[in-house]
Amino acid sequence: MNPGTQVSIVRCEDYSQAKEAVREAIDLVGGLGTIIFPGARVLLKPNLLAATPPEKAVTTHPAIVSAMCELVLEAGGIPIVGDGAGITHPGVTDEALDISGIREAAQTAGAEVLSFETSGYEVVDVPDPSHFSQLYIAKPVVDADVVISLPKLKTHELTIFTGSVKNMFGAVPLKIRKEAHLLGKVDLFSEAVVDIHSARPPHLALMDGVVGMEGNGPSKGTPVNIGMVMASFDCVSLDVIASKVIGLDPMEVPTNKAAIQRGYGTLDPEVLGVPIDDVSMKFKMSATTHIQKVPPFLLSRLGKLFIIKPFINTSKCTLCGTCVLNCSPHAIEQKDGQLKINHNKCILCYCCRELCPSNAVEMKRSLFAKILLKIKNRV
Repeated sequence: MNPGTQVSIVRCEDYSQAKEAVREAIDLVGGLGTIIFPGARVLLKPNLLAATPPEKAVTTHPAIVSAMCELVLEAGGIPIVGDGAGITHPGVTDEALDISGIREAAQTAGAEVLSFETSGYEVVDVPDPSHFSQLYIAKPVVDADVVISLPKLKTHELTIFTGSVKNMFGAVPLKIRKEAHLLGKVDLFSEAVVDIHSARPPHLALMDGVVGMEGNGPSKGTPVNIGMVMASFDCVSLDVIASKVIGLDPMEVPTNKAAIQRGYGTLDPEVLGVPIDDVSMKFKMSATTHIQKVPPFLLSRLGKLFIIKPFINTSKCTLCGTCVLNCSPHAIEQKDGQLKINHNKCILCYCCRELCPSNAVEMKRSLFAKILLKIKNRV
């Protein structure tokens, strides 16, 4: 058995026990000293899907994030907490960091906190790709000496289950997320998720399974007490065991299947600590998998109609160049004395809008986007 694919399970009945449980889970698989050296910059990537309070169980609990920050500091590392939330509007990641309690918890524990919306992206080659030979990955993830994934144990309306592999989806900008969804089939989407994971595989995964989510996850499900945390140096192996914990055949989870077929992880990891049978429970699954039922050609056409693009209001623009300096794909060009966005290059990261000191970057929504957003706001 490859020690790197071992998975630990440790009881944690309450978040007040988080630090002790997280420490034990990581120590069981080898300890932070095997991956962190003095002065190492350690990027902690929680699940920051949406701007919701921790009791909703949508995001990684702040106590888990705080515990990891403190343990990284004890190991001699420099903790940095960062993610990119589901982009419903520019600035939503900062809102999510505040409302989830993650920003306060991380900063209190001594960590730097970043939003991937404004930290920039770098092009990374994908090994043995299925769909993306190159990807824009958040610069803090690329620059970190060590990457630790902090997923939440949840069901998922599209991929059935979401764990440490799917957690890296937040490391890419909106345009790539949309392109992955527009592939139209869950198996193809899951292969794209594995592309993203493999572009910068985390060195460690620590899963928040104290309170998970069943039903219509990842955001509309029901919180459920599981009372444990899990750790592994291999994200796929951890997801395999987590799938079993909630009553799933791991190969029925499309992201697991895509990753295993790509050569990641193992279907039979060694479990350390608490046996699976002592914590396993049958989760309710999502009642809706609408996107899987839509024909790919129709999904592709409808998805392309949902457009929210930034544009530069030249009457407000002072030509300060802040947007140009912070545009990772170099999509902002100067023509005839004005700055314009080349939408063939734009990756919809909205850094230009977030960082413009003159508020000159505005959003243009298609009619289809306006209708959908209006409907969503009424729900």
